[in-house]
Amino acid sequence: MGSQGQFPLTQNVTVVEGGTANLTCRVDQNDNTSLQWSNPAQQTLYFDDKKALRDNRIELVRASWHELSISVSDVSLSDEGQYTCSLFTMPVKTSKAFLTVLGVPEKPQITGFTSPVMEGERMQLTCKTSGSKPAADIRWFKNDKEVKDVKYLKEEDANRKTFTVSSTLDFLADRNDDGAVVSCRVDHESLNSTPQIAMQVLEIHYTPLVKIISSNSWPEEGQSIILTCESKGKPVPEPVLWTKDGGELPDPERMVVNGRVLSISFLNKTDNGTYRCEAKNPIGRNSTEYVLIVHDPNALAGQTGPDHALIGGIVAVVVFVTLCSIILLGRYLARHKGTYLTNEAKGAEDAPDADTAIINAEGSQVNAEEKKEYFI
Repeated sequence: MGSQGQFPLTQNVTVVEGGTANLTCRVDQNDNTSLQWSNPAQQTLYFDDKKALRDNRIELVRASWHELSISVSDVSLSDEGQYTCSLFTMPVKTSKAFLTVLGVPEKPQITGFTSPVMEGERMQLTCKTSGSKPAADIRWFKNDKEVKDVKYLKEEDANRKTFTVSSTLDFLADRNDDGAVVSCRVDHESLNSTPQIAMQVLEIHYTPLVKIISSNSWPEEGQSIILTCESKGKPVPEPVLWTKDGGELPDPERMVVNGRVLSISFLNKTDNGTYRCEAKNPIGRNSTEYVLIVHDPNALAGQTGPDHALIGGIVAVVVFVTLCSIILLGRYLARHKGTYLTNEAKGAEDAPDADTAIINAEGSQVNAEEKKEYFI
C-alpha cells in the first residue's frame, strides 16, 4: 500500500511538574518509513531509535516501524509546549501533541493570627500559596464546616507561568470559637484529590459567664439549701464571691462557702433575700442573683386543708334561702284559703241548704275579686 494510507497518531499529555511525560507516536500502516520526535523549539529528540539531543532526561521507550515512544523525566515548566511527530513520507506527514505541565502549589501558610484574641475583636486570617499552574483554589473551614464569605486574590508569579493565590477570612472573635480549628484547604488538579491543608487553633479570651443552681426548689424552715455558682471564662475565673443583699453573709456559722458552693443550714425567715455570686478573670467580671424565699411548712399545711369559714358561709346561705321559701309558700297557701272561705260564706247567705250554697258560690266567681277576704 502507498504512502497515502500512512498517518502518524499522537495524543496530548498532561504531567505534574517534576514527573515523567511519555510521548507516543503510532503508525498503523508503514512501509519502513522513518519516525521522528521534535520539541517545541523544533529540535530533534529522536530519529527512529537514534538519540539526537543530548539531554539525560530524554530516553527511548520503544522504536519500531509502527511506533516511536520516548519519555521525558523530571519535567519542568519550560518543557511545556507542542511536540511534533514526523513521518518521512513524500511529502512529510506530521502530528502534534501538546505537553501540559502542572505547577504544584506550595504548602499554604496562615498569617494574621495573634494569640490570644479578646472576645469582640476583629480577626483577619490570610491563607497564601504560590507556584500553582493553573491557579489553585482556596477554601476555609471552621471545625470542618465550610465558611463561604471570604475574599480571594490571584496574582501571576515572576516567571509568568505560575500563580500566587491568597484568601482572607474576616470575622469577630466569639467565645464559642475558643478552641475551634480553622483550616485553609488548597485544591489543585496536580494534588491527585489530596488537598494541602494548613490549620490554626483559635484561642479566645472572654469574661466569665455565671449561673446559680439551687438544690431545693421549695425551701422550707428547718431545711437546708445548697447554691452552686457555675462560672465559665477564659482565663479560668478566680474563686467566686458570695454576698447577701449587697453585703457580707450575715451568719457564717450556718452559711458556709466552699469554693463555688454556698450551703445554708437550718433555714429560717431571716434568710430570705437576694444572694449574689460574682466571678472575675483578667478580662472582666460578671455576676448573677438568686432570690431565696423560705416557706412556712405549717402555713402550707393550713392552706391545703378544708376552708371551714367558706363551708360555714355556704351552709348559712342555704338555710336562709330555705327559710325564705317556706315563709313565702305559707303566705301563698293562706291567701288562697281565705278566698275559698269567703266565697262559701257568700253562697250560704242566699241558699236554703248546703248544696245550693255551693252552687251559688261557684256562680258568683265573676265577682269574686270584690268579695275576697284575706287572712294574714
